[in-house]
Amino acid sequence: MEMPTIDMLIRDIPEPLKREIELAAREVGQSVSDKAIGLLRKGIVAERPAREESSLSAWAAIRSAFVSESAIGDQSAEIMEKIEAER
Repeated sequence: MEMPTIDMLIRDIPEPLKREIELAAREVGQSVSDKAIGLLRKGIVAERPAREESSLSAWAAIRSAFVSESAIGDQSAEIMEKIEAER
């Protein structure tokens, strides 16, 4: 399903920035609008806070998901501890 689109007017774009966007669009064969949308999207992604890396091992992260649903028993924990010890 295609997302509805809207028009947006951005005022007071400095002329050098406008030329830079036009040049970037021309270099890749895009319209100025498509290039500007792509650049805005990249800017938004770049400003998002970085997700913190978990200090949990993959096993611990997966196990915690099962524990929260009460879907794990002590037996599997013992098995995984043995596997981890052998590494």
